[in-house]
Amino acid sequence: MSEIRDGIPASPGIVVGPAYVLHWAMPRVPHVTVAAKQVPEEVRRFHEARGWACERIREIQRQTGERLGDVEAQIFEPQLVMLDDPELVQGTVAYIEENHLSAARAFELRILEFNSEWSRSGHPMVMDRLNDLQDVELRVVNRLLGLPDPGVTLSDRGGDKVIIVARDLTPTITVQLDPERILGVATDVGTRTSHSAILARSLNLPCVVSLGDLSERLQTGDELVLDGRSGRVVIAPTEEDKARFRDRDVKMREWEQELVLLAHLEAITPDRQPVQLRANIDLPSEAENARAHGAQGVGLYRTEFLVVGRSVPPEEEEQLRAYKRVADAFPHQAVFIRTFDLGGDKFPLFLHMPQEENPFLGWRGIRVALDTPELFRPQLRALLRATASGDVRIMLPLVNEIREIERTRELLEEETLRLESEGHAFNPGYKLGIMVETPAAALVAPELAQYSDFFSVGTNDLVQYTLAVDRGNSRLAPLYQPFHPAVVRLLRHVAEAGRAAGIEVSVCGELAGHPLGVFLLLGLGISALSVGTASLAEIKKVIRSVPASEARLVVSEALELGTAEAVTDALTRGLAQWLDLSPFEGRWNLSPRP
Repeated sequence: MSEIRDGIPASPGIVVGPAYVLHWAMPRVPHVTVAAKQVPEEVRRFHEARGWACERIREIQRQTGERLGDVEAQIFEPQLVMLDDPELVQGTVAYIEENHLSAARAFELRILEFNSEWSRSGHPMVMDRLNDLQDVELRVVNRLLGLPDPGVTLSDRGGDKVIIVARDLTPTITVQLDPERILGVATDVGTRTSHSAILARSLNLPCVVSLGDLSERLQTGDELVLDGRSGRVVIAPTEEDKARFRDRDVKMREWEQELVLLAHLEAITPDRQPVQLRANIDLPSEAENARAHGAQGVGLYRTEFLVVGRSVPPEEEEQLRAYKRVADAFPHQAVFIRTFDLGGDKFPLFLHMPQEENPFLGWRGIRVALDTPELFRPQLRALLRATASGDVRIMLPLVNEIREIERTRELLEEETLRLESEGHAFNPGYKLGIMVETPAAALVAPELAQYSDFFSVGTNDLVQYTLAVDRGNSRLAPLYQPFHPAVVRLLRHVAEAGRAAGIEVSVCGELAGHPLGVFLLLGLGISALSVGTASLAEIKKVIRSVPASEARLVVSEALELGTAEAVTDALTRGLAQWLDLSPFEGRWNLSPRP
């Protein structure tokens, strides 16, 4: 009898084939001490292994650039930064010199300390950095122990194509996978934004991550169906299962071919309502890809990549280069850059965050920024200087009060005077806006609008705070309802406040990437959306299929309903009149949770 496992979709495509269970682990490092006279040699061996690892990663980076492109090659840059991190390097040397440990044991202990500190945050960005850290550890330790370079060999499988099943894969192992021999990838852990998942997409390998104990449950040779679009794996599928998924694969390929044609068409409704459709990005390297997929600028550029997982804060010039790269990719369109959104589950190593019972209700977002001007001022300076390269707009996270905007403007005014005196160029007409993420901000939106140049609604947090439901708590998942009447009415209030003040209201949360969410937002008169690059074409399809006037009629009725189920049903019926919803099944939850 077949068994279904659901994980996180990481790379689209449907494949059927035998599993190849890849069991790999860090080599066991013996606890070895050395005589005092051997300490200099161990330090030398460590530096040699570190240098060798750098050269090997640079070679993989070069090969990746030739094979997949510059964006994918940049994935290996964090590993090179880690290998030069003063705290990692000097900490390892200190263990060798002070405790007379072997180079391998000293490096392993220092990595364990990094791992322990980073693991306290459950944030996906930090967990992705742990994957890179693991890659670095594997390469250096193998070199010190005289073990071969890690990789995947399928010599025992003849010419069979297989689905790789593993607890996890490192980026350097993933990029060496051969699509001629490998059908897809399934891992027990991981996120859609991990470097391994990004590389799987670049290799056109269907991939599902976060599947629990799948690698322990299976044996090599077990037959699987893997659906990288819905995030589903079927173990021991029946012939009926295989036929159903193959039929779905054909339909999805036809759908995807249609989406390709939409990339550079206008995001405009059938009744000629234009929509600004922008991209959400995490890294500067993603900007070019977003533009190629038809993004009309960047609606949310998350800057935490500059600080999370690092032991020292970024300098102004490094930040300027990152911001300018995205502005250069969209020279004639707006780029909304969010200032550091720290706290909650994002903890830089250099910022000693307090222990809090409720970190998501504590020291986070704009509160951290205003309390740490030594971190905030360099970012504001870099953002101001980036405005000389394009329409760069500064966006503040988790604002609740007018005073938070006023204090930021005071800092900006001080820094503009300094930049002028130093001869740095910037646009004095820069725009400063806020993210609306709490019921408090939504309810006082008319007042906040008098001090803001734009609003961007972060629906992920707005839903969480409105319903008092932790969006990361799987037990509460049925209660996390974006179409709850309270959420819908708050969105209407924010949209009306923005229109009254004459400022743009955009939505950059997950709701903007959901077909029902787009239908709702169009009906509320919100015509600026920002979504992940992979969702741009699908959302453009929704926009081009639905008359805004019809959405307004349906939404006006939905606003009077009293339950999330009733609102969802009304939106689904309204949208289904204009759009075939079957391609979204399995990926989008179009009916209320049970």
